Amino acid sequence: MDHVAIQFKPRRALILAPHTDDGEFGCGGSIARFLEDGTEVFYVAFSICEESVPEGFKKDALADEVRQATSTLGIPPKNLIIRSYPVRRFPDHRQEVLEDLVRIRAEVSPDLVFLPCSHDIHQDHQVIAAEGLRAFKTATLLGYEVPWNNLTMNFSTLVVINEGHLEKKLAALACYKTQGHRYYAKEGMIRSLAQSRGLLVWQKYAEAFQLIRLVV
Repeated sequence: MDHVAIQFKPRRALILAPHTDDGEFGCGGSIARFLEDGTEVFYVAFSICEESVPEGFKKDALADEVRQATSTLGIPPKNLIIRSYPVRRFPDHRQEVLEDLVRIRAEVSPDLVFLPCSHDIHQDHQVIAAEGLRAFKTATLLGYEVPWNNLTMNFSTLVVINEGHLEKKLAALACYKTQGHRYYAKEGMIRSLAQSRGLLVWQKYAEAFQLIRLVV
């Protein structure tokens, strides 16, 4: 059975990551693919999770790690925006987050935005998903999956990636030494998820997204 491929080459893509590494987990391979295709990519990390850094690391270690990870993917340092909202307390700062997103929209003017899917149960992810939908009314919105937070997932959109894109995603995630202990950060888990998503469209690898809004 053949699948229908839509050629989509956004001018500017924006990644909304509630916490450092969410963007790499959710769409790291797609980031690598779009960068390769000439898309200008911007990345916003809303929290560096100082309260959650494992013992033995400096409190702002994740700020250094997200710089290394996004650079590994090929995102220019000038296109990385780091905020310091307190982890697990985004609901207390909902209006501030929205105002921040509106400012970022004016600065970046993206035509594609990656953000957490609407079925994500993490409270910080829910705020970014909801306020991102409000802030970016003229852009295509793709909700990425982080399986450990998703009770369900609508695989309506898949971005096909290749071995090189997946290797860049793995290399970027390897920059997060503070998160290396997490079982879902292991190469086998990441590679098997990409393989299972690729199987949906008879490709070797893919990343799955919820299509929240399509603007063509």
